[in-house]
Amino acid sequence: MDVKIEESWKEVLKQEFNKSYFASITTFLKAEKMSNKTIYPPGGLIFNAFNTTPFDKVKIVILGQDPYHGPGQAHGLSFSVQKGVPPPPSLINIFKELQNDIGMPIPSHGNLTHWAEQGVLMLNASLTVRANEPMSHSKIGWAEFTDAVIAKVSALKEHTVFLLWGKFAQEKQSLVDETKHLVLKAAHPSPFSADKGFFGCKHFSKANTWLMKQGIDPVDWSLQ
Repeated sequence: MDVKIEESWKEVLKQEFNKSYFASITTFLKAEKMSNKTIYPPGGLIFNAFNTTPFDKVKIVILGQDPYHGPGQAHGLSFSVQKGVPPPPSLINIFKELQNDIGMPIPSHGNLTHWAEQGVLMLNASLTVRANEPMSHSKIGWAEFTDAVIAKVSALKEHTVFLLWGKFAQEKQSLVDETKHLVLKAAHPSPFSADKGFFGCKHFSKANTWLMKQGIDPVDWSLQ
């Protein structure tokens, strides 16, 4: 199957694109479209995380669960929203922790493309969702695909940081070879759990400190 995705990822994931589960995802999404269902993010942004962060540049993985399901929010990067869209509560809490951790001013927008361009893979476990129906595409095969992405990064790269926030993300820890990668775990930044271990986790400074020890450039977490 010829998937429109950045070339280094196309090479790494070519076996996945030829598996039956991926064909099932494609068939399902086409059926949704034929039924006039609204799907987020728009088709051209489904693989935005991969297109913005080539495989060769990945240094940190931030794992989300499901794309935002409201109009204009999701654009293919976990936790991120496009400029002009108010940052959702979890993203606001991420910004609060960044301020607490490294003194970063709270940004005026929630677009995290600047992180992605520096090598932060903003990966959701599901890459699509039906409008106003959270988790509606969580059982269509995306989990198998994104598990394969995590496993490929673990197997083929050295010295990557995995930020696993919340129980769902932490269930992916077994896919990561911790003899060569760093796994940092905390509560999810959701308002329901941020005060149970996300606030104060200092993952952003810890990730950069570890990367620099490996001779890798740190991430500039600021957002202009």
